[in-house]
Amino acid sequence: MILSQDTIAQIQNRVEIEEVVADFVTLKRKGQNLWACCPFHNEKSPSFSVSPSKGIYKCFGCGKAGDAIQFIIDLEGLSYVEAMGYLAKKYGIEIKEEEQTDEALQQQHAKDSLIIALNYAKDYYKKILWEHEEGQAIGLSYFKERGFTDEVIQEFDLGYSLDIWDGFTSAALQAGYSEEILIKAGLTIAKADQAGDITGKYDRFRGRVIFPIHNITGKAIAFGARILKADKKQPKYVNSPETEVYHKSNVLYGIFQGRTAIRQTDNCFLVEGYTDVISMHLAGVANVVSSSGTSLTEEQIRIIGRYTKNITVLFDGDAAGLKASLRGIDMILEGGLNVLAVVFPEGEDPDSYARKLGNSGFQTFLKNNTQDFITFKTNLFAKESALSPAKKAESIREIILSISKIPDAIKRTFYVKQTSEELDIDQQLILSEINRILLERSRGQSRSGVVDEDKLLQDAIKESKSAERTSTDSIISIHEKECIRLLLQYGSVTNEEGVHFYESILAELGDIALITPVYAEVLAMFHQKLAEGVILDDDYLLRNGKDYIKKEVIDMISRYSLSLKWEEKYKIYVPKEAENIQEAIVKNMLHLKYYKVSKMLEDNSAELRKCEDIDDQIALLKMHLELEKSKREFGNQLGIVVNRKAAG
Repeated sequence: MILSQDTIAQIQNRVEIEEVVADFVTLKRKGQNLWACCPFHNEKSPSFSVSPSKGIYKCFGCGKAGDAIQFIIDLEGLSYVEAMGYLAKKYGIEIKEEEQTDEALQQQHAKDSLIIALNYAKDYYKKILWEHEEGQAIGLSYFKERGFTDEVIQEFDLGYSLDIWDGFTSAALQAGYSEEILIKAGLTIAKADQAGDITGKYDRFRGRVIFPIHNITGKAIAFGARILKADKKQPKYVNSPETEVYHKSNVLYGIFQGRTAIRQTDNCFLVEGYTDVISMHLAGVANVVSSSGTSLTEEQIRIIGRYTKNITVLFDGDAAGLKASLRGIDMILEGGLNVLAVVFPEGEDPDSYARKLGNSGFQTFLKNNTQDFITFKTNLFAKESALSPAKKAESIREIILSISKIPDAIKRTFYVKQTSEELDIDQQLILSEINRILLERSRGQSRSGVVDEDKLLQDAIKESKSAERTSTDSIISIHEKECIRLLLQYGSVTNEEGVHFYESILAELGDIALITPVYAEVLAMFHQKLAEGVILDDDYLLRNGKDYIKKEVIDMISRYSLSLKWEEKYKIYVPKEAENIQEAIVKNMLHLKYYKVSKMLEDNSAELRKCEDIDDQIALLKMHLELEKSKREFGNQLGIVVNRKAAG
């Protein structure tokens, strides 16, 4: 797909960064900006900033930065076109495409081609379900027998595959889809001879009801297919293989349909199967997702964490299955999320029990039977603990092990107290055991090459000390950055005499060459645009700049404060927005010139130490004296005391 320029402009003009980000994290206002814990990495205190006025985000922890489009690309792993499609749908903007030739269609990105084929398949299976005699008689009847309404069948795009070898494949080929794409998408299976040549092909899904798996934008990226007839030779479910657009460990079934409810309720129910998710929607519980039969992964936990920090795991009443699922609880705790559990009566699951109790009864059951992980584990091992002291000690150790997974020390302390009270164990004993586990884990991580928190702290201290020896080049780069920031933010502003401030900045710069490539490039762009009668600003670069320039611009205009010690130590002047613009320009340029001269002095001294010719030494000494004089003049204007040192 090639988006029209009109569509791109509409999306860029309509999108509000804070509205887009708020769909994934909870923002809190602090000053002019909004703040949250970063959705790209785990952190305890907010370092993720959103600037509504500039339409940008920046994390001061991991460095991620961009606009609303880049946010969706980074967070959801979407292509540019997919991200634009997501935003267009959010804001009700009609997508218009540029006219494309057959050749242009063939050159589309491989992922886009797969998505198109997969969504053709979704629509094909839906049509078979609703309009074909076999689909109605078998597939639709099955869904109706389970109590699925027309609305929920449509919401989840449920379908049916005909019980013939190549029904879908033949239809897709006739519709113009290539055999190669159908095979890559996992929709068609190819038979090959010993030489590897394809001798035949057939549908992956035959005679089954179809459950499409959607990405966050609502596009089908894979399918689960359930057989309805009793056939011991056939597996109950056939699923799509992994493709370029589908990695099952990174996907949650129902996240597209449930994400809004998860955010609104600040809780996510986690179940196992497709029908569990759908039955809970029918019971009025929409904040639910499924790991689709796979073991819970860190990436799936991270996805849920974008919408809520609270997960309630729903367990079938099978004791063996419960114990097998304990690792999932520990992974959720380790991910920094809060976890609760609900256990269904033996022989029941969310699907069967929701149909048995009805909407009101099911919701009441969930409310009355939710328990924290300590109570859940205590009850799970209760029978075994009653039979043997050793078994009781083992169950207590299981609980302590879970508590040790929690990264937040304050949270750990709370659960230590609860465990002590509920199990009648001394708090200090529990703390000692947790500390032992943490120490062993830390040592193990160090041996395996993983950096532990203590080492990170030591590295931070070393880094802080090394910062005291910041090179002159680094300080010059900081002032060059500030120069470009002032140029972009205030260049188009006029003073009382009606003169643009860019004129003052460029005059102060004169023929000074910037040593930092990206700032030199932006300055060159500024001159180029000025020759065209346009005053370049940060908004233009955020919309049209190269990715690395966009990142630099975001760093420049993101409002954060340097510590007073930093400003005092390096004499780096950070102009406040409320101050006089001209004063900010002059002071920053004085600092830039001061450190430029300092660098020239350093280079001159190095040359003087190497020089052996007497005439060249005299010339270098004269140059040294002139540079020292200039440095003192700039220092006096800045209030910096410059100690005169002998050259060399």
